[in-house]
Amino acid sequence: MELKIKKLRENAKVPKTATNGSAGMDLYACIEKSITLEPGKLAVVPTGIAIELPDNKCAAFLYARSGLGVKHGICLSNGVGVIDSDYRGEVCVGLCNVSDKPYVIEPFERVAQMVVAPVIVMDVVETDELSDTTRGEGGFGSTGKK
Repeated sequence: MELKIKKLRENAKVPKTATNGSAGMDLYACIEKSITLEPGKLAVVPTGIAIELPDNKCAAFLYARSGLGVKHGICLSNGVGVIDSDYRGEVCVGLCNVSDKPYVIEPFERVAQMVVAPVIVMDVVETDELSDTTRGEGGFGSTGKK
């Protein structure tokens, strides 16, 4: 299987993994000048690329980079970005600053990671009953703290 990458701008960087064991490919900010992301604010950062996934049995998922999130409070504004197999537009990364300090996004900085994963496309069946389980309707925290 292959992931096709199309550069939408000449200076766009093709995503790549940092190490042989990396699950995610780094995505780079394809911007001409720095963006200052103030505390509590959002920004949409273009990557300058579009992708083509092999088929509808997979999707690309965008995740925050651990270092940006833990060290600087820079997270994805939508939690996890989902790129469907039929999307051909530019991959952009929605970022938010949950820290109390401004953060400067530099041109070609690694701003997110993209993981391609399988997707199960299911038929939806409406029903009046669901099977019983030990947990049942127990919601948040119902299985205990430990």
